[in-house]
Amino acid sequence: MLKKVLIGVGVVLVGLLGLIATRPATFLVERSVVVAAPAAAIFPLVNDYQARGVWYPWDKLDPAQKKTFSTPSFGAGSSYSWSGNDEVGKGKQTMTASVDNTRIEENLEFIEPFPSTAKVTFTFAEKDGSTSVTWGMGGDNTFMGKAMSLVASMDSMIGKDFESGLAALKTESEKAFAAQQAAAKLAAEQAAAAAAAAAAAPPVEGAVPAVAAP
Repeated sequence: MLKKVLIGVGVVLVGLLGLIATRPATFLVERSVVVAAPAAAIFPLVNDYQARGVWYPWDKLDPAQKKTFSTPSFGAGSSYSWSGNDEVGKGKQTMTASVDNTRIEENLEFIEPFPSTAKVTFTFAEKDGSTSVTWGMGGDNTFMGKAMSLVASMDSMIGKDFESGLAALKTESEKAFAAQQAAAKLAAEQAAAAAAAAAAAPPVEGAVPAVAAP
């Protein structure tokens, strides 16, 4: 009886391993959002790892996680590492390319709970004053990744995080752009008011009028 059970278990395991082996060798997750602001108002919030704290979805999963930033914390060559609870794990990101207001590329390394690597991209496509931001992540599926995909795909596991992160990025970017516009408008109004006041001011008694150079 025991022999038959062991043979049955072995057959199931072989079948399961075969099924796992048939899963896709690579994965790709992408999400996009349209932000009512120029790329220049959005890019700094993505290009600087420290600035990402206001919109990054995983920061909310463990506010007490330990973060380490390179100096500087922005642009190609910068990096960021984290270590937190079971929901965020442990890992490191390194920015490999940064093209102003256009594209960012990164290497992403997960250390815990399961070692794996991935490529991350952010692209910014500006049109008529708005910008489409696309966040993508792709890489090779490890054996563990293939096994997990039997239960849930990478897209279903990470896609919602991308969506919430991009929604927060949209909110923060539009807020920052509105503040920039308000500040510029106020400065212009103050300059115009100062010029009007100077033009309307009566001449100072005793002042020598300016004489044009011959």
